[in-house]
Amino acid sequence: QVQLVESGGGLVQPGGSLRLSCAASRNIFSIYSMGWYRQAPGKQRELVATITRGGNTNYADSVKGRFTISRDSAKNTVYMEMNSLKSEDTAVYFCYLDGVGVGVHWGQGTQVTVSS
Repeated sequence: QVQLVESGGGLVQPGGSLRLSCAASRNIFSIYSMGWYRQAPGKQRELVATITRGGNTNYADSVKGRFTISRDSAKNTVYMEMNSLKSEDTAVYFCYLDGVGVGVHWGQGTQVTVSS
């Protein structure tokens, strides 16, 4: 079983920044991809950003140029730097991992609130 431990959420003013982290509880032989989804109240969960084993990244159009996903493969950890935050970024952010031999796992979610 793999657990994903998320950190870094919180309350920030519009225009501010936050950095989310997500670490796997144990070493994974190989990871296909890791990344972040988010879910705002009353809305469906949506993809925010992903990074593949090869380092390719993918972003939702709404966050391009503002969010940056990165990883530390040795630590099975993924990060997401979020800049120029807007009120519409308010949501619960969920980390996921898709690993060889372990399948897809999700974190418990971390709240990001952008408000003045």
